[in-house]
Amino acid sequence: MATRSRIAIELEDGSVESIYCHWDGYPEGNGRVLLDHYTLPEKVQDLINLGSISSLAPILESTGKHSFDNPEPGVVVAYGRDRGEKGVDKIKHKSVSDFFNGDIEEYGYLFTQEGEWLCKSAYAGYKTPVVIDYILSGEIKLS
Repeated sequence: MATRSRIAIELEDGSVESIYCHWDGYPEGNGRVLLDHYTLPEKVQDLINLGSISSLAPILESTGKHSFDNPEPGVVVAYGRDRGEKGVDKIKHKSVSDFFNGDIEEYGYLFTQEGEWLCKSAYAGYKTPVVIDYILSGEIKLS
């Protein structure tokens, strides 16, 4: 069963760009991958520029044969690049609050201008985004 999420970056003007991700959207899945492997704004922006993805992974570009049906281990699987789908481009939001108050799927992740990853669950009692480190350490529980 899929755990859907939106992954986003805050831009210099305060607006936000985001993409959809179909699999492993929970903090211990995509949250961990983002925190461990997407710490530079340039790499986060390169991820967002891929458009919507099926699955997140540590590596953005393949070094061998990679496709949607035959993905290379550890490489992001993107709908546009790897399956040729159209209409899967990144989405622009007016602000951070616009992003988090919109359809973040089950989880929303945002890389801030300060270089922190924030997370919000669409269904949990926590109404404000939380720094992902606090969730993964067990200090804060979203549910």
